[in-house]
Amino acid sequence: MARSASAMRGRILKSALRLFAVHGFRGTSLQDIASDVGCSKASLLYHFAGKEKILTELLTPTQDALAALLGRVAGLDGGRLVEETVVGYVDLTLRYRLEIRLLFEDITEMSCHQDLRVMELADGLLDALAGRSQRAPARVAAWMVLGAVFITSAADSEVVPDEVLRAEMIRSALRTLDHNRR
Repeated sequence: MARSASAMRGRILKSALRLFAVHGFRGTSLQDIASDVGCSKASLLYHFAGKEKILTELLTPTQDALAALLGRVAGLDGGRLVEETVVGYVDLTLRYRLEIRLLFEDITEMSCHQDLRVMELADGLLDALAGRSQRAPARVAAWMVLGAVFITSAADSEVVPDEVLRAEMIRSALRTLDHNRR
């Protein structure tokens, strides 16, 4: 029985995400992905025009989730803005752990990728984490939280249960931002 095209696309994406997260985007070839899936490179290219298109499809849900978070907090200000942004950002990074690991491994290349809005969304996230303040202490703390949550989510942290990791990431981020959760 022939497999459906959407099932094959799903298998390709799942394999590519895992391989990209382990070996990096540059360190993974189309042949590596095809071999892992059990198809030919030609079959893979039938489904995706190239490695960049696979990357775009893999990272689009993460990008969309971050854009949605920024949309949800757009009307907020002050402490509520900071808290909702921290909780949403932590939840997003934990939900998309492999994608975050992929971004972390190749952040320079990912930030320049033409189909992704990495820097634009990072700037929006930074602004929300800083409570829209332009003051240096708020901006520096926001950068620290942006990076620390990103790195913590990208790390292999199987020793700590997810609910503990989430709670500690939120608590630490709010403390770094000099914000006490109400």
